[in-house]
Amino acid sequence: MRNLEPVRKAAESRTQANDVFLCHAWPDRQTDAKNLYDLLVDEDVSVWFSEVSLTLGTDMRGAIDKGLVSSRIGIVLVTPAMLDRLRTDRSVAGSELSALLRRNLLVPVLHDVTFEELDQVSPLLASRGGLSTSEDSMADIAAKIAELVATLDGEEADELSTKAG
Repeated sequence: MRNLEPVRKAAESRTQANDVFLCHAWPDRQTDAKNLYDLLVDEDVSVWFSEVSLTLGTDMRGAIDKGLVSSRIGIVLVTPAMLDRLRTDRSVAGSELSALLRRNLLVPVLHDVTFEELDQVSPLLASRGGLSTSEDSMADIAAKIAELVATLDGEEADELSTKAG
């Protein structure tokens, strides 16, 4: 596991509608991304996930922008399909990733890829603290993300009680 401290610090001041924005490649939407989404929801983490958050007739780009703004942190599920999308640089996921990188609110979750493979495609993303299914199960990763979110909640509660007192 890499250091998640920079993400925690960047997200401390954000109280938003969603805990997590889940960025993923289109081919993973009904498999690995759905699995991670379900595990996060089971951990009581609120997740902006395109398969659930986008409704028929919705302006996709506008909804994604709102999802990015309304989320405290971003999770990018890095799979072989995501690496392929990032190589083409013409994907919605690539645009989401750019926005999340710019705001320093991003945790990469590597699944069936290594940090070395990611570094060949996106050195900026590979340099972020992240998690990998080669070290932890997807369920354990979801629990770690939930712990990160709970830590943020605890710090916000402490801040509010300090201001009220």
